[in-house]
Amino acid sequence: MKRNTWQREAVRDALGRTEGFVSAQALHASLRGTGSEVGLATVYRALADLASEGEADSLVQEGESLYRACTPGSHHHHLICRNCGTAVEISADPVEAWARHVAAEHGFTEPNHVVDVFGVCPECTAAACAR
Repeated sequence: MKRNTWQREAVRDALGRTEGFVSAQALHASLRGTGSEVGLATVYRALADLASEGEADSLVQEGESLYRACTPGSHHHHLICRNCGTAVEISADPVEAWARHVAAEHGFTEPNHVVDVFGVCPECTAAACAR
């Protein structure tokens, strides 16, 4: 585990205040907007560390890594809006059973997986229909 520095805490706090997934650049801009002097390289490192320690979810969308604060130790999946980035944690019990079954069929044990489902949220759908 990495030691907690004021920069890492600033990144963790900013991520916790952010709705949905956010890029390192956007989070850095938000921090700079509040007067923080945390550098962009530090933001990248802190986000990668938080993700590897289970304190942040990460995904790659259009070649860019995005992050979101999450509850450490909880296995979950996301439903993510392709337009606005809104993310909802979802349970996926059938996916859990399927992953265990497929792993066992092939002689694998201790299966892990990542499932992110992308779609268009109700608000973006309504906005598109209104146009």
